[in-house]
Amino acid sequence: MTFSLASQLLGAAGSVDYGETFEGLMESTGFLNLDWGNVVMIVIACFFLFLAIKFKFEPLLLVGIAFGMLLSNIPGPISDWIYHPELWVGDEVASSGVVDYAKVLNEGGLIDILYIGVKTSVYPCLIFLGVGAMTDFEPLLSNPKSLILGAAAQFGIYVAFFLAVCFGFTGPEAASIGIVGGADGPTAIWLTKALAPDLLAAIAIAAYSYMALIPVIQPPIMRLMTTKKERAIVMKPTRKVTKAEKILFPIIIIIATCLFLPSVAPLLGCLMLGNLLRECGVTARLSDTAQNALMNIVTICLSVSVGATAHYTTFLTTKTLLIVVLGLVAFAFATVGGLGIGKLLCWLTKGKINPLIGSAGVSAVPMAARVSNLEGLKAKPGNYLLMHAMGPNVAGVIGSAVAAGFFMAVFAPMV
Repeated sequence: MTFSLASQLLGAAGSVDYGETFEGLMESTGFLNLDWGNVVMIVIACFFLFLAIKFKFEPLLLVGIAFGMLLSNIPGPISDWIYHPELWVGDEVASSGVVDYAKVLNEGGLIDILYIGVKTSVYPCLIFLGVGAMTDFEPLLSNPKSLILGAAAQFGIYVAFFLAVCFGFTGPEAASIGIVGGADGPTAIWLTKALAPDLLAAIAIAAYSYMALIPVIQPPIMRLMTTKKERAIVMKPTRKVTKAEKILFPIIIIIATCLFLPSVAPLLGCLMLGNLLRECGVTARLSDTAQNALMNIVTICLSVSVGATAHYTTFLTTKTLLIVVLGLVAFAFATVGGLGIGKLLCWLTKGKINPLIGSAGVSAVPMAARVSNLEGLKAKPGNYLLMHAMGPNVAGVIGSAVAAGFFMAVFAPMV
């Protein structure tokens, strides 16, 4: 019996057309479908991974974004299991303006399913929930002037918006590009997915890249706009904030802001809910979950799915290069705006406010505040500005969310 089975196996093996089998195997790989665009995007993805791992440029987000980019740009049958750009920005979607979510669930790959959380704004809002739970608004409450500095740093958003319009971008596209100046990745994603989804990958990567490059971009501008004497100003400790103030702050902010600008309710509402969970004192478990487990899970889903949208067919365009340049302009002018008002307040208070804290008005928490603190220490050893800079820093989070809500209210009806 054993001899008979061996004979059958040998006979079956002898009837196989090895040439045809090898050809089918090759067709099932991505090599025959490899395009120059795939190669370029794979190289870019590997470069971003290098920056994130070697130099720690926003690694919690950039590693996921780069890996998602890598997955979606590998050609061949693997793409059927990963990402289908035509489901999101194809001709059918462009003509109707509506994504067929039933089709996404039936025909989409892994990242198509994950991307639903981006498209429906679930991920950015949950990220803001975690940010709110991790943020201490005491520096802002103890020094309300910080709100002015946080608002001033949104100057770059509007400069980039008008420049984008001049370069031929539509209003919704220009708004999405301008919001990069807020240095707030979730806010940029939240606005762009609604107003200009085809630009999402370029804008998200620009936003997170410039957030990571804050220690490189901001210091030269800070030194150019301020004197060493101004940078050496030592600020007095701020007052102690009561527990009642911390609890009332998120409640009052959400009521006041959303009455005037209802469109910002999802984003700002999650930010303030997270902060209330932190400060109310009776939801420690929920606050801990929002800060850690939930934040980490959503970060993975958000970063990988956003990175996957950087498919070479939509990413390798002149628009992308222009977006990157305009994003840098937005970020630079945001720093200029914050420093300019910081210098004004320094003059009005007769040297009681160090203008360096104005540059922390961009909402990259807490990196921008650390850069302000570092420049203060360089000007005068022992001049610790971190807690003072955290006021404008957290004010910038609110300011960028309000700016995004304004753009949403104005341009969403046009989309």
